Amino acid sequence: MTIKVSTAAELPQLVGSTATGEWLDIDQERITAFAEATGDEQWIHLDAERAANGPFGATIAHGYLTLSLIPRLASGLVSVENATMVVNYGLDRVRFLQPVRVNSRVRASIEIVSAEASRQGWRVGNRTTIEIEGSEQPALVADTIALYVAP
Repeated sequence: MTIKVSTAAELPQLVGSTATGEWLDIDQERITAFAEATGDEQWIHLDAERAANGPFGATIAHGYLTLSLIPRLASGLVSVENATMVVNYGLDRVRFLQPVRVNSRVRASIEIVSAEASRQGWRVGNRTTIEIEGSEQPALVADTIALYVAP
């Protein structure tokens, strides 16, 4: 489901609205690429044999990998027709609640919690939850802030 409005000035009316995105596969290739990019090459992420006997029963995605997927997973969940661009303005609370095991699927669910006009456009606060398919507990919850630049 996508939340759509014509103008950024309508954003305050959306507070309390929710939207959920599509599932994304988290495979070992993605985890390995993130490990190489960040230099975080712990065995819990890369060594399938050792991880199988470890605390999670398999390799797991980095918490920061899961966090970094928010732009992809939440892309298009809120659509503002007259916005010329949407910029990541920042994060407030971020909590890693459960590891994402290799070959899991994740998706984003957002709730709009605030919308305020600013000099640059509209700052929108979202409670962003990254869900793991088949799990009641999410992988993470973060309060994200997006800046919608609009005339």
